[in-house]
Amino acid sequence: MVKELTQAGFESRGGTNHEKFKGNGRTTMVPRHNEIGEALYKRIRKQAGLE
Repeated sequence: MVKELTQAGFESRGGTNHEKFKGNGRTTMVPRHNEIGEALYKRIRKQAGLE
């Protein structure tokens, strides 16, 4: 997910439990876990405007 967002032009703004990404006039939060569920993955993509 992180790689996908950075390739789409988003920049990481850090965070402790979640990574905040800003880009293309949008902001989205990604939890710092090795794996995330499919529903959360789709929701983050939608927030980022990648869908």
